[in-house]
Amino acid sequence: MDITLAIDAMGGDHGTTVTIPAAVEYLKQFPDDTIVLVGVPDAIEAELSVLGVQPGVHLRIHPATEVVGMDEQPQSALRGKKDSSMRVSINLVKNGEAQACVSAGNTGALMATARYVLKTIPGIDRPAIASYLPTKTGRICMLDLGANTDCSAEHLLQFALMGSTLVTALEHKPNPSVGLLNIGSEDIKGNEVVKQAAELLRGSDLNFYGNVEGNDIFKGTTDVVVCDGFVGNVALKTTEGLAQMLGGFLREEFGRNVFTKLAAVVAMPVLKSFKRRVDHRRYNGASFLGLKGIVVKSHGSADVLAFRTAIERAAEEARGGMLQHISEHIEKWHHQRQTGMASSHP
Repeated sequence: MDITLAIDAMGGDHGTTVTIPAAVEYLKQFPDDTIVLVGVPDAIEAELSVLGVQPGVHLRIHPATEVVGMDEQPQSALRGKKDSSMRVSINLVKNGEAQACVSAGNTGALMATARYVLKTIPGIDRPAIASYLPTKTGRICMLDLGANTDCSAEHLLQFALMGSTLVTALEHKPNPSVGLLNIGSEDIKGNEVVKQAAELLRGSDLNFYGNVEGNDIFKGTTDVVVCDGFVGNVALKTTEGLAQMLGGFLREEFGRNVFTKLAAVVAMPVLKSFKRRVDHRRYNGASFLGLKGIVVKSHGSADVLAFRTAIERAAEEARGGMLQHISEHIEKWHHQRQTGMASSHP
């Protein structure tokens, strides 16, 4: 299946110097797909010239006159910059000219704009941010990672439905396991919202494993981990900080003296393999689930490799029919729930 991807070429800390080389690299691997670079034409053309690449059938430029700042207020961007590269990219998805869009821009502005332009799938109250994290056994999908700081039990159930569907679409797992992040595995643990969410999950057709703790995330105990956006964002930032600290410790220890430097040379193959397994760039790209369109958010500080990973994530979701799967799953759940409520009230 050949797809078209809209790229917010101006977004992120590095703008066109990262987004455009990443798009060009992506097309080398997937030459039948089409990339639409959205932004200020002069800036895009200048970067393409540096790369020695010409626009063509599979690499097009779509003009946008404005750029959303990384520290700009979401409402300001939504109301005041209707021709921003971010909004135009999302419009292309809404109009069916692209199957997905990718941006490294302001997260709040991207979520606000995407929700306003695309709207949510029927049956979904709030979009959620989902991403993958490395585990001992592979990778795990975790959501919400910051879109919703206050959630009801129903919201957590919806996140679980969407996360399960994402894993099925991308990894072709027909019945992925779902864990509810909690302070203990016992049913009596957690606040009332989490306890109520566990009851809803047990009553759903999902493969609900039960409560999982923080250490279960990296054990790979389940395929999906569900939590509210406050907890998820804290957990994500904590793991990123830990990874950076451990990397720094290794560099310090191997650089301590001539003997440790020699040891580093001997251990280089192992160190490179370790670095690859925990390289956050290979997991870049957070999905805004629950919208009537595919939107993937890259880290603002992403380099070329990381942004290309985000593009690949968007393409995977489009090719996997993620939107259709989520819509069908949500519709099925609501039908089951209404049937159950009707049978309990004759």
